Amino acid sequence: MNLNDVHRGIRKNKQRRRIGRGIGSGHGKTAGRGHKGQGSRAGASVHPTFQGGAMPLVRRIPKRGFNNRWALRVAVVNLGQIDKSFEAGEEVTLDALAARNLAKGNFDLLKVLGDGELTKKLNISAHRYSKSAVAKIEKAGGKAVVLPARTPVETKKRQLRLDRRAGQ
Repeated sequence: MNLNDVHRGIRKNKQRRRIGRGIGSGHGKTAGRGHKGQGSRAGASVHPTFQGGAMPLVRRIPKRGFNNRWALRVAVVNLGQIDKSFEAGEEVTLDALAARNLAKGNFDLLKVLGDGELTKKLNISAHRYSKSAVAKIEKAGGKAVVLPARTPVETKKRQLRLDRRAGQ
């Protein structure tokens, strides 16, 4: 193989295949759809898991576990991690934790847990705290600032109904 063979046969603007335009085109008669059958008909669509009438694999394999797609995703950070990553007197915010790779990925709430020791005076902002975390933060002379959580949809709907009633 030579270097000039690499791009041989590759065209910048490839012409579309003209299907169903006579036997000479190579795509005439059945126009690439084969003979008879479901795929040959107009508007044919087969479910992606369809296996010719056999019990599909997705139905043969048992389901395991549980997944609540509406549950809030809670990121967890331990006090020991915070103590290693921050200097005394620093503000511990969501952005600061993300910058130090302590709160990774997408999450709705941040919870601080009391694993490890806190030796510095820090003001920590999070949505939730464990009891031991709050005790250790206050013992070190810092503050545990509770951030407001995301408002649930039911609460928003209830407030909207109340606002409409008040407007009438």
